[in-house]
This record gives sequence, C-alpha cells and structure tokens, in this order.
Amino acid sequence: MVIDDVTAIAQEAIFTIIKCAAPLLLVSLCVGLIVSIFQTVTSIQEQTLTFVPKILAIFLTLILLGHWIMNNMVEYMTSLWSSFGNYIR
Repeated sequence: MVIDDVTAIAQEAIFTIIKCAAPLLLVSLCVGLIVSIFQTVTSIQEQTLTFVPKILAIFLTLILLGHWIMNNMVEYMTSLWSSFGNYIR
C-alpha cells in the first residue's frame, strides 16, 4: 500500500462523511435561524427554545433521508472492502 492509496481512502472517507452529514447540518442551521428570527421578533430570549424544534427537524430529516445516508455509507464500505486485497500486497 502506497501513500496514494491511503490518501485516496482518506479523501473518499471524508467526502462520504461530509455528504452524509450535510443534510442534517443544513436542516439544523435553517431551523436555528428561523427560531432565532422568531425570538428576535417576539423578544423571547429563552436559550432552550431552539432545542426542541432542532431535535424534531433532525429526527424528521433522519426519517426521510436515513435510507439515503445508509446507502452512501454501505456503498463506501463495500468499495473499501472489495478492494481490500489490493491494499495488503
């Protein structure tokens, strides 16, 4: 195994992590922004107000996109394990 193989594996792993985490992070960011705007408009300054909507939005996103996220992770692991023989030479 040469350094190029290690770099390619690490690059693909990081890309897979970003691709799988991005929808959840974007949903959390948008919900947080909406709740912050709501807090500013209504002058409600409760620190824990963003927690429940964010958790509900993330759970809903996981329900909707969980299959896609799992398929991406399985696809990466399958490609990694299928080329395992090439890496141990």
